[in-house]
Amino acid sequence: MNSPAADVVRLLTVRGETLAVAESLTGGLVAAEITAAPGASKAFRGSVTAYATELKHRMLGVDAGLLERRGAVDPQVAAQMAAGVRKALGADWGIATTGVAGPEEQDGQPVGTVFVAVDGPWATHSGSAGGGKVSSLRLNGDRAEIRMESVRSVLALLLQQLASEQTENERAQDTEQNGGF
Repeated sequence: MNSPAADVVRLLTVRGETLAVAESLTGGLVAAEITAAPGASKAFRGSVTAYATELKHRMLGVDAGLLERRGAVDPQVAAQMAAGVRKALGADWGIATTGVAGPEEQDGQPVGTVFVAVDGPWATHSGSAGGGKVSSLRLNGDRAEIRMESVRSVLALLLQQLASEQTENERAQDTEQNGGF
């Protein structure tokens, strides 16, 4: 059975698409998981580990006002991180993690609060910057468990979006082939 990261690499390679990763609480674990998959160099552009809040603004273009008002642990921050890394590294897809792994709360958010996001080609077509998909998670466990579950969750969200886009493309092709019916 393939790992989620291997499935991501395989799907992106078949589609001729690329991926960039923005990480905070996972500290490079998402990139490590992806690069452990055979053939990752065909699809993986790179990653930015923006652990410090100001780097989310400087390196990934997250709105400074948003960071000041809401802190780094926020669904909009996750969405902007995914869009920002996608743009910064010139990838078709961007994914991001931000949250609180513990041992203490951060920005008024309890331990286990995590946001994972994906930004992809559909966002370009719809003209929305940072209009990607975000999942809000409330995770249990110790610091290591929260970080690993965050990795699994962001890869699952990306796989879900890749499958969703594939289905939409197939539906559109089928409609086109049948004269628009």
